Amino acid sequence: MRIAIYVRVSTQRQAQTQTIEQQIERLKAHIAVKGWLLEAERIYRDDGHSGAKLNRPGLDSLRDHAALAEFDLVLVTAPDRLARNYVHQVLLIEELGERGIPVEFLDRPMSEDPHDQLLLQIRGAVAEYERTLIADRMRRGRLAKFRTGKLLPWTRPPYGYKVDPEHPRDAALVHLDEAEAAQVVQMFAWYLEPQTTLYTVAKRLCDLSLPSPTGKPRWNVSTVRGILKNPAYTGNAYTNRSRPVSARHRKSALRPIGSGQSIAPRPVEEWIAIPVPAIVSQENFDRVQAKLALNQQTAPRNNKVNQYLMHGLISCAKCRLSATARTLPTGYQYYVCRGRTDSLLIAQDRCKARYIPATKLDNLVWQDLCSVITNPDILNYALERAHGGHWLPQELQSQLEALNKASKQIERQQERLLDAYIANIIQLPEFERKRKELIQKQEALHKQETQLQAQSTQIITLAQVADSIEAFCTKIRPTLDQASFEQKRQLVELLIDRVIVLDGDVEIRYVIPTQSDGPHIPFCQLRADYRRNVWRPQKTWL
Repeated sequence: MRIAIYVRVSTQRQAQTQTIEQQIERLKAHIAVKGWLLEAERIYRDDGHSGAKLNRPGLDSLRDHAALAEFDLVLVTAPDRLARNYVHQVLLIEELGERGIPVEFLDRPMSEDPHDQLLLQIRGAVAEYERTLIADRMRRGRLAKFRTGKLLPWTRPPYGYKVDPEHPRDAALVHLDEAEAAQVVQMFAWYLEPQTTLYTVAKRLCDLSLPSPTGKPRWNVSTVRGILKNPAYTGNAYTNRSRPVSARHRKSALRPIGSGQSIAPRPVEEWIAIPVPAIVSQENFDRVQAKLALNQQTAPRNNKVNQYLMHGLISCAKCRLSATARTLPTGYQYYVCRGRTDSLLIAQDRCKARYIPATKLDNLVWQDLCSVITNPDILNYALERAHGGHWLPQELQSQLEALNKASKQIERQQERLLDAYIANIIQLPEFERKRKELIQKQEALHKQETQLQAQSTQIITLAQVADSIEAFCTKIRPTLDQASFEQKRQLVELLIDRVIVLDGDVEIRYVIPTQSDGPHIPFCQLRADYRRNVWRPQKTWL
């Protein structure tokens, strides 16, 4: 029999103390007793990966090779090594079982017996509870150390500071990197000079060939802004300053969404200060913050003097960055890719896209938008695609599929539990208790599935949406010819998600409003692969 083994530890400290090697030795000894065959490439390991997530390289490799039927059985020391979450355990065991590859645990071999299945559920629930308990204790312990000033909030020290390699989180051992600290002082001084911007500071650092905090030759504006806004340079490193939230903005509408997570600031009274050596004075730091706030208010994006119908909606198909609007002294208006004008991006790789005549593009897109509103066939086709689920993001589809598999597994467990009760294997009180637990898990899964489905328009009937869109179009059709610029802009923001330009070709991506109030989630935030399944054909404007 061909055997594959899977081993995992949660932290790098456990990996360094050879606990993962102990798991391997135990599994090899068991395989030797059984007389099974274990090849070296069939040892799948995850060093320092949490069991709360399925995104683990060793586990992914195991699942890929299982799909190719390269082994007959998977051996693991315990269920919590496979996954900490019971639902994840069920999904993995079910997935491998469908391929004819059973999973066996060394500490407690499992079978289809109801008692074994119940024990597996209990162990999974206990492992999940244990992980939550450990995480909560670690969080409270860290906060206690933060409040006493014994622990640094940094996973990596900011630019200008150094820590003891043996004790990187010890606040008492923080010291300055004199060269970097001097450069931080210079950055604050540069920015306080008249007419100096974040781009100017970043450009000067690049011209001096100074490596960035990550060791790269090019400085980004975001890096400079992060240094200038970091209060640690005044002598206090703060923690508990932010909390995770769902991301609402992206660097570029045409680039992958990423994790979809962002951060939001906490109230200042919740911040925890840890004393560190100061680099700049509080006075200079406050002056820099005041200038940053003023520059943000007077930024070109807040300039309302010139009118651009597609402002903020244009993307370059070559470099996949957004395009800014500008008016030349002669009066001509253009949309220009940031890859051509951003001095830092130019130093890396300048975009070769042509300038886009704003008037021609605005007229072309407006005419196409009017034809969409007045043509019901286009709307009906797009509506059918949306109702069929073609627009749904891949992440949402995979989550719904995983929840559906878990729900079916619980249904099978309920059937086996009923069979065990009928066969007098378990008594009525135990049957009721276990049945109640399964019902609670099933209700939790149904609740999650409902929440995910609420994110899609599949919960809205096709007839209701069609009536709403038809009423909306009927209402605005007579006013299209007489619409003012403000009215056109409101309509463009409501119906157009993105306009992608490649030299003489224009691709328009529309959004269909399904509610009377109008606001919508941008289509680019709903898809991880934004460049597929575009229902609107390209338009040639030059």
